Amino acid sequence: MTTAFHDLHRAGLLILPNAWDAGSAAVMRSLGAKAIATTSAGCAWSLGWPDGDALPVERAVAMCADVVRAAQGLPVSVDFEGGYSDNPGDVAAHAAALVEAGAVGINIEDGDGEPGALAAKIEAIRTKVGRGLFINARCDVWLRGVGEPGERVDEALRRAAIYAGSGADGFFAPGAVASEDIVRLVAGTPLPLNLLVRAGLPAAAELERLVVRRLSAGSTLAGAAYGRVATLARDFLADGASEPLMEGLSWAEMNALMP
Repeated sequence: MTTAFHDLHRAGLLILPNAWDAGSAAVMRSLGAKAIATTSAGCAWSLGWPDGDALPVERAVAMCADVVRAAQGLPVSVDFEGGYSDNPGDVAAHAAALVEAGAVGINIEDGDGEPGALAAKIEAIRTKVGRGLFINARCDVWLRGVGEPGERVDEALRRAAIYAGSGADGFFAPGAVASEDIVRLVAGTPLPLNLLVRAGLPAAAELERLVVRRLSAGSTLAGAAYGRVATLARDFLADGASEPLMEGLSWAEMNALMP
């Protein structure tokens, strides 16, 4: 079974902005995004939690439902971290709750664990929810600095084969930026390749030429937004000036975006 979200990975480059709450999802929807993804870091920060499987899963599911409502029919993919458990059965139950809340895709990461652990989670999710959910398997060899730099593509491809065999629909290699590495990743896995924005990453047009199928903003938009808020709030605390706070979307503009 495939869905419209699966189809978005079959041709061209899907550029996914990552929302950190329902309001940011509504903004991205208004700008013409083809789908909405969440950022686990941004969602956790917006709820006062750190990133890294710390957010209570029920809060993650509630956030998913809020984002789905704000997306108003756009496909929503949820950054699922490591599944909020080491137990594959529990991870599958959590994934089923996200599907019930309206998610059509998830990212799930291997972190600093062995690929077999993620493979078992993917298999359990497939058994629980079927083929309709797009499972994007995230390989963290670059983010975690696994092995020697020159060996990371080989290790990533080894993991990609395992995840593909376990039922993954996509392969996410955040931290890969070199064109030669990207070429090898595309050629070496049957899964659509997803990359993360990063300094030194080729431009979107070049990524599309290289047959990368998905480009994610990750937590960068949330970080940029919080950074701008920090600057404005710091200056306001210092001088109380009104004019700098008049930038950005107005109350009326934001209110009109809400479903």
